[in-house]
Amino acid sequence: MITGAIRSQVDQIWGAFWSGGVSNPLSVIEQITYLLFIKRLDEIHTREEAKATALKRPMERRIFPEGTFRYKVSDDPDDETNVDRPYDDLRWQRLINFEPREKMKLVDQHVFPFLRNMAEKGTSFATHMKDARLGFSNAALLDKVMRLLDDIQMDDRDTKGDVYEYMLGKIASAGQNGQFRTPRHIINLMVHLMAPKPGDVICDPAAGTCGFLVAAGEYLRDTYPEMLRNPEQREHFHNRMFHGFDFDSTMLRIGSMNMVLHGVENADVAYRDSLAQEHGADAGTYSLILANPPFAGSLDYDATAKDLQKIVKTKKTELLFIALFLRLLRTGGRAAVVVPDGVLFGSSSAHKDIRKMLVESHKLDAVIKLPSGVFRPYAGVSTAILLFTKTGVGGTGHVWFYDMAADGLSLDDKRADLLPPELQGPTPARPLTAEEHGKNNLPDILARWGDLGGEASRPRTAQSFMVPVSDIIATGTWDLSLNRYKQVEQKQVKHDAPKDIIAELRALEAEIAEGLDRLEEMLG
Repeated sequence: MITGAIRSQVDQIWGAFWSGGVSNPLSVIEQITYLLFIKRLDEIHTREEAKATALKRPMERRIFPEGTFRYKVSDDPDDETNVDRPYDDLRWQRLINFEPREKMKLVDQHVFPFLRNMAEKGTSFATHMKDARLGFSNAALLDKVMRLLDDIQMDDRDTKGDVYEYMLGKIASAGQNGQFRTPRHIINLMVHLMAPKPGDVICDPAAGTCGFLVAAGEYLRDTYPEMLRNPEQREHFHNRMFHGFDFDSTMLRIGSMNMVLHGVENADVAYRDSLAQEHGADAGTYSLILANPPFAGSLDYDATAKDLQKIVKTKKTELLFIALFLRLLRTGGRAAVVVPDGVLFGSSSAHKDIRKMLVESHKLDAVIKLPSGVFRPYAGVSTAILLFTKTGVGGTGHVWFYDMAADGLSLDDKRADLLPPELQGPTPARPLTAEEHGKNNLPDILARWGDLGGEASRPRTAQSFMVPVSDIIATGTWDLSLNRYKQVEQKQVKHDAPKDIIAELRALEAEIAEGLDRLEEMLG
């Protein structure tokens, strides 16, 4: 968690952009991403220099080449005077000390072309820098932002990641761009429910800022600290474990940087329109899918991948994404995904077909109903988390239902904290009291999921309960809405007999009349 001082520094950077005329929050985070990448390149180069010096051998990985580049001295188009400058002038530690106008010229005309040239070499994050452009022409603003970034102490991975997460949070608090972010505590809940393991291959087909992949990486670091000391597992973690797809180049850059700053060196964050592109190359590849895909309504049949249409014939994106998850998962692979409520009870043939497939052809594990305010202020739509395992041969025995009523924040547009930060999320600092549970159900969900044997005895009037697959099949529509199975406990209320109520009313009328008579006497 970042300190108040660092939070204040980030706020200053954000304010500098706004006062400098860069007001689109997505543009702000994109420009910050570029600058952080430039800074990180210098850090990598410096580390390699130190290693080479200590070992008294040539550098193994050189970011900035030896030699010089041609620098045009004057901005006058008629003056062609050029000088040779060392590539070291493009490094952050040198750039930071140049005069603002010279700094602006170097960054715009030389550093960004250098980044675009790196993209052609195909390195992971650099691949998404092929369109990189400086998005403003104010030299004083660039100088101020670079100095503010340089002042933030981001020496360790946790701080770098937390700072970037805080910046991404500003996208979510600034309007429509919040659609790219699933609330962090919901992401953490889904990751903890799935409990990734060091051998997993994890995918988010609608990655956005890579929040699910980042959270999975942090969970693995915390749960399996020895993993990164094992050469084979470390190589898998950095190069083959994480896969995220998106068709927005800005999101790809931001998501890639999010992974880099959280210590994943070479995540596969790639351009892909997940519903339009055929998936033969990576069908059955992933052991775990974590996702909250955008549900945009309907697509044209012609724009939809044919291999998905073979699974379910529909134009509804929410159903196509479930078909996609089943296509991408390997047999035995698991998924935790957010779906709109319509998936649970929609009456179309495609809705029923996809539910039947989950229940009878695979193993549906759980349905967690989310309160409708979870995604406010951007959407008030009711949603649920589906947990399922791809088997191809069925396996659903009982389905666990949980009715989440509170997630730790108010369910209005303000989304204000109902509990202190240390009591938020699925793993609070201490067990919650009954009153605190009423404000944050996430730890209870995680605890009950870990003891499903004890859930079998819960009545259907409880907050969570098990439903045998036979009951779901018996509906004829494979209905998965919680209210279909939840029983409302009727409390018997005893009412007075009508004659007693009438007698009481007459007594009250007599008392009122007597009071009015006394009042008249007093006034008369």
